[in-house]
Amino acid sequence: MVRRAWRVLAISIASAVLFGAIVLATVIGPVYIPPATVAAIILNKTPLVDSLFKPNWPSAYESIVILVRLPRAILGALVGAALALSGAVMQGMFRNPLADPYVLGLAAGGTFGASVSIVLGVSLGLGLAKYSILFFAFVFTLLTALLVYGISRVGSKVPVETLLLAGVAVSTFFWSINSFMKYLAGEKLEAIVFWIMGGLWLAGWGDVALVVLPITLGSIAILLFSRDLNAMLTGEEVASSLGVNVETAKKALLALSSLLVASAVAVSGPIGFIGLVVPHMVRLITGPDHKILLPLSSLTGATFLTLSDLAAKLIIRPAELPVGIITASTGAPFFIYLLRRRKRAMGWVS
Repeated sequence: MVRRAWRVLAISIASAVLFGAIVLATVIGPVYIPPATVAAIILNKTPLVDSLFKPNWPSAYESIVILVRLPRAILGALVGAALALSGAVMQGMFRNPLADPYVLGLAAGGTFGASVSIVLGVSLGLGLAKYSILFFAFVFTLLTALLVYGISRVGSKVPVETLLLAGVAVSTFFWSINSFMKYLAGEKLEAIVFWIMGGLWLAGWGDVALVVLPITLGSIAILLFSRDLNAMLTGEEVASSLGVNVETAKKALLALSSLLVASAVAVSGPIGFIGLVVPHMVRLITGPDHKILLPLSSLTGATFLTLSDLAAKLIIRPAELPVGIITASTGAPFFIYLLRRRKRAMGWVS
């Protein structure tokens, strides 16, 4: 009973912090818009209470809030939640705190898909050219997951060590091809470079609509595997003795994590370190129980990326940094800390 109350309290606090981060991201920018005005604008666009407030703000405010800041904040929250949740799953499944979604080469595959669309000018046609980069990034991310799975499968099983090695090999291969695509890009090089840096500056409601369903459904499905992940922490043989179908769980978790990462990469490019840093930070506070670790990692990842994107907009304004630079500059020192801590735990350093 106490543990359940603690989970409810922790999730409630994390949800409130996320809401505050989204409010900040909507209010603060090159043009400051008071929170009350933001709330009134949003309520006036809500079907059930539309026209509740008489507009007494500049018309540009409405465009800034509804068309620019709100979809960007919501998309940042969705992407951050997807990457952090995937990282928590990978670390639990591999029993390795240094694992993250990109270790399987998913980001490299998605980036290659985007590069193909940009360099070759591939279009989906039918008026959907705007989403061609998103489509190819999504497809190649999922294809990369299938490729890694196929390479690492031994009979009906997928050994974790083989899966990691296959991921590293495939990731290296795709990043080398990405370098070749940049060499061929010519005048389109800038577009590829900005995509690889990762960012949310082109976020719109179309992007939100594209990923909200797969991220939401994939996240809910992953939460159903909390008990299986807890059992897998004790080792695959012990988990099997506890009634967990380990191979089925690994396949499902790999597929769901790939879906989340593919959705995130498709709309934001490869944003690193969230899947590595956030789950580990949450684990230091909550412990390894995935019943609380998974939802808190998701909420914390959403908050982290929303605030990182806000910082990216403010640091060198009126210009802005790619948010991938902010997450990397935050995550790289923490990654070094994790490496040193792991070396001490293994007795490699005093």
